[in-house]
Amino acid sequence: MDFDYAHFMITSRATKDKNRPCSLSQHLYREQLAETFNMNRTRILAFKNKPPQSTKNIHEPFSPGPQKKSVKKSRHIPKVAEKILDAPGVEDNFYLDLLDWGSSDVVAVALGNYVYLRNASGGSVVKLQPDNNIGPVTSVKWAPNGKHLAVGFNNSDVLLWDASACRLGRHESRVGSLDWNDRILTTGGMDGLIVNNDVRTRPHVVSTYRGHSDEVCGLKWCSSGRQLASGGNDNLVHIWSALKAGPSWLHRLDRHSSAVKALSWCPLQSNLLASGGGTMDKCIKFWNTSSGSCLSSFDTGSQVCALLWSPHEREILSAHGHSHNELALWRYPSMVKVAALHGHTSRVLSMTKSPDGNRVASIAGDETMRVWSVFGKPLRKERMKEEMEPFHDVPRIR
Repeated sequence: MDFDYAHFMITSRATKDKNRPCSLSQHLYREQLAETFNMNRTRILAFKNKPPQSTKNIHEPFSPGPQKKSVKKSRHIPKVAEKILDAPGVEDNFYLDLLDWGSSDVVAVALGNYVYLRNASGGSVVKLQPDNNIGPVTSVKWAPNGKHLAVGFNNSDVLLWDASACRLGRHESRVGSLDWNDRILTTGGMDGLIVNNDVRTRPHVVSTYRGHSDEVCGLKWCSSGRQLASGGNDNLVHIWSALKAGPSWLHRLDRHSSAVKALSWCPLQSNLLASGGGTMDKCIKFWNTSSGSCLSSFDTGSQVCALLWSPHEREILSAHGHSHNELALWRYPSMVKVAALHGHTSRVLSMTKSPDGNRVASIAGDETMRVWSVFGKPLRKERMKEEMEPFHDVPRIR
């Protein structure tokens, strides 16, 4: 109801009945004014439409207030390396593992017959020279404590460096892959054997796995130490159980069509393994190692030489050879490419993460080692802290 108009009509009737003398021009003006403002209507009560609803809600005490849409922060990923170091004499060989970044922040690099230890913080370099020139170095791997370095050689020897070097169990040919499971050093050779060495005992060899018919190209223990993944030049991936008695494999995965060197366990899902195939395959495959099933396969269009999962996000970094010679960051499981890191002009041979998981070092046949700030610091922890704070979205009264 229009109360203002009704009040006007009641109060104006008395004056309207009075005959006041007026000129013709005044009379015409009054009629035009009355017609314009609907003053000729005889009804006193008038109704009108409801006023439009306010777009602003009245803020009540302890109301949750306006909800903010959660917007995921996008981090900046530099497309160029933050450091480029010379690596003269590096052997351009797909089957070798020539680079590892230890927990003590020291990078081990195999160049020819020598191993160089570079302190990533201070930049100092120490050269390790094996006795009697036993041949080119073909693999390096730091122990979890960062104090012991395992070194594999082309002549089948494996040496362990600490205060005094000791020789471990021998293969019959080149040792191109190494990995640690606590105090157990696992070695893979061109002879197709996988040997588990307990560095605390003598003799060191505690078990041997037989399953590959050609060179063992890659070895990776999962974080729990219960399963070992091995990749071979026979295009196979084997899953071995540390808890299972006997040397037989748990699963035999045969979906690749080329040599498998690149292996990486997902840190956010213990039974998720990624594997990468060589030149004729070019695929990254994802496996459920509990069941042995292939979850998905993605064609990268290039030889896959190494794989690393992000410790913070569901992302995986791949290193490529022919013909891309790049590092590529993918979002899992959609496999949308997040970033492509260019700089190497030849095949990327090996890749390793820094102890904090933020940076990655890569070495390539172009005789350079490059350090990339690719994974960055986690954004999720900051968001979780904000969300867990009680009444974080309620205005505070001081």
